[in-house]
Amino acid sequence: MSGNEPARGAQRAWGKDDWRAHVLSARKALSAEEHQREAEQLATAVVDVAAGHGTGTVACYVPFDTEPGSLDLVDGLRDLGVRVLLPVVPKKRAPLLWTVYEGHDSLAEGPLPGLLEPAGDRLPPETIAEAGVIFVPALAVDSRGVRLGRGAGYYDRSLPLVDPDADLVGVVRDDEFVPYLPDEPHDARLTSVLTPRAGYRRL
Repeated sequence: MSGNEPARGAQRAWGKDDWRAHVLSARKALSAEEHQREAEQLATAVVDVAAGHGTGTVACYVPFDTEPGSLDLVDGLRDLGVRVLLPVVPKKRAPLLWTVYEGHDSLAEGPLPGLLEPAGDRLPPETIAEAGVIFVPALAVDSRGVRLGRGAGYYDRSLPLVDPDADLVGVVRDDEFVPYLPDEPHDARLTSVLTPRAGYRRL
């Protein structure tokens, strides 16, 4: 824990909004050079994880705003030869839709500025059950598999639809893998975490 980090005792008293503000502030302060270094490490790591599982279909995401990673995440998976599913945010708060990633030219502006989504055929939410590995964006992950998202609940609605044997991998920065996060009964638990420096760990 760096000198700028609050004590763990104080963190245990935080609610989800406190955690979101803390993580987003730290991500905003990250230099472009460090973000790029971490993105390169993650791009290599997701390929290694997918290859190790031997699955033919992987669900991933296009990093948005200050999220860790870059388009190299999905490009590396596609180059591996697996079918890559990318999420599409529905108009209503409901489980995510999915589209097969077909390269940069298949991406278009999403509902939020800077958010890229695949422009291909929309597949139903249940399509996520075809993925053996799901790389899940998060603001933070704890040692119990609790995931902190941005609060819209799209992944909490989607992850209950996965294959029970699928590996749900939260992708965060190393400082965002923490001992404890507040959770609620509807929060879907992850099975693994992936960070730039420490790499892949089962939870």
